[in-house]
Amino acid sequence: MLTESDLNLLKEKNISEEQIKEQLSCFEKGFPFLEIISSASSGKGIRVLSNEDKSAYLQVWDEYLTQRRKIEKFVPASGAASRMFKGLFEFLSSKKEAPETEFEKTFFEGISRFAFYKALNEVCLKNEESDVLSLMEQGRYKDIVRNLLEEDGLGYGQLPKGLLLFHSYQTGPRTAMEEHLAEGAMYAKNETGQVYIHFTVSPEHLKFFEALVKKKQKFYEEKFSVVYSISFSTQKNSTDTIAVDLQNHPFRDAKGNLFFRPGGHGALISNLNELDADVVFIKNIDNVVPDNLKGSTVIYKKVLAGVLIAIQRKIFDYLRLIKSGKYSHKQVEEMIHFLQDELNIRNPETKLLEDAELILYIRRKLLRPIRVCGMVKNIGEPGGGPFFAVNPDGTVSLQILESNQIDMRDPEKKALFEQGTHFNPVDLVCALKDPEGNSYHLPDFVDKNTGFISHKSKDGRELKALELPGLWNGAMSDWNTIFVEVPIGTFNPVKAVNDLLRPEHQVS
Repeated sequence: MLTESDLNLLKEKNISEEQIKEQLSCFEKGFPFLEIISSASSGKGIRVLSNEDKSAYLQVWDEYLTQRRKIEKFVPASGAASRMFKGLFEFLSSKKEAPETEFEKTFFEGISRFAFYKALNEVCLKNEESDVLSLMEQGRYKDIVRNLLEEDGLGYGQLPKGLLLFHSYQTGPRTAMEEHLAEGAMYAKNETGQVYIHFTVSPEHLKFFEALVKKKQKFYEEKFSVVYSISFSTQKNSTDTIAVDLQNHPFRDAKGNLFFRPGGHGALISNLNELDADVVFIKNIDNVVPDNLKGSTVIYKKVLAGVLIAIQRKIFDYLRLIKSGKYSHKQVEEMIHFLQDELNIRNPETKLLEDAELILYIRRKLLRPIRVCGMVKNIGEPGGGPFFAVNPDGTVSLQILESNQIDMRDPEKKALFEQGTHFNPVDLVCALKDPEGNSYHLPDFVDKNTGFISHKSKDGRELKALELPGLWNGAMSDWNTIFVEVPIGTFNPVKAVNDLLRPEHQVS
């Protein structure tokens, strides 16, 4: 039963009572596992490009860049980087005073190689009247960590990854956000030299991102001879989901108010939907490298974009042909083969459809957003895997799935998951408009049955949280999807602070 206070809160968040009922029903029913047919692999759902192919697609993209099209880079950059410093938080709360674990020793041994070392040194001199090396000689390791993580120091334990200093250059250190500005200039610059970049950030961090842009934008515009159009958005309150207790009753906080949680990165489909762009590159904030190692990343970003445009041209040609009504039986067969061979869409019912039904089916499958996803060979890193999965309409297509979407209690399904050879490092290029230039309404293509329920706590009390379909998983379930193999060198995430000591994050 919703109180007047509850209704006012819903109104404030722009969430309807119907949405609440739907979310509570999800807790009661749970989410079905997806039926998977097989994992995708090289040559079987994942395209492996020859050097000739890559050259051709690079040319396609370079030609596209000369047209009057809006290209945008979309970077999810929300959330604090606290997990990146998990090992240091544990050290800080432990009874030991000196590093003992391999992680702790590696951090302190390599401390002068971090891009934030100079800033950390300065704040230690200010707060402790000793520099970092002197503090280490005195055995004051925890004071160093405190000055790195806590608010009266650098505050890195509360800041988002985008604002952390990642790489050192002769001109000074760069944050992860700045590396995305540099990247964007290298593959997303249009014919007028404009580079559009959009960051999704947390409301409490927005002013810090805006301040960094104000301070640094001109420097990068002059360095790369571009003009940036940088925008931000925050996760909408309307995408928050209600939490429940272990009996699936609405969870209320200590004041008796309904408790909502952010719906996960899948909520960002609403932010993506508001971009008025023809092509959008999507890449995580922490997957960046210094300029001297950007070559492979830039080439493959362009290659993926070239694949996207080539596929889009074919789709648009077929859609215009269908709209004209002047197509032959041979052309209809060609379109069916395109769906099967190029888009990897299988439908056992195709042969049973009448001609009119067949054309409607082809049109429905073609008239959708398109995404081309880079796939790297699995090296044990966490990430969504590429699979052939059964869709709600009974067709089979390529999907990026997480382990929680697959029934691991089924030995056969578990084996299929474990046999996967690739994963998606959140490396996508998307086309968001139809042949007439109208933007697709992206929420229409979400598979709502692909959310999941997680267990959290609030004020020491257990609760269940509802995660919306993931941005590159269920939120893009009903998109036309292409998988392309890309080298592991294009994937260099920073999941823990010591990752910044890897060679790929050191400027040579």
